[in-house]
Amino acid sequence: MTADAQRAEQALVIVPTYNEVENIARLVHEILSQPAPLHVLIVDDNSPDGTGAVADALAAEDERVQVVHRPAKLGLGTAYTCGFERALAEGYGYAITMDADFSHNPRYLPNLLALAQTHD
Repeated sequence: MTADAQRAEQALVIVPTYNEVENIARLVHEILSQPAPLHVLIVDDNSPDGTGAVADALAAEDERVQVVHRPAKLGLGTAYTCGFERALAEGYGYAITMDADFSHNPRYLPNLLALAQTHD
């Protein structure tokens, strides 16, 4: 299978952050531990609590994690737009949005992705 074909089967989980230093590492680890082809894009809005630095450390330890640092608190909608643009540009077959505060449980991601794949 080519790299492009592999990417088309993967999902990019877009996680906007602002002051999520207490949650982000655990959330990313839980997302990546799911039995599904998931990658994570953290879109950080210049969190003053150090979320961006933790995100960078996560990206340094796992190539499935990417980080976008934005210069200010620009809002949820534009963070998702940034993530969708990245997913399209990099050829991901799926983009999933997720809050960093665990209001969305990562354990549901494999079933969500499987359901999406059956409707392609």
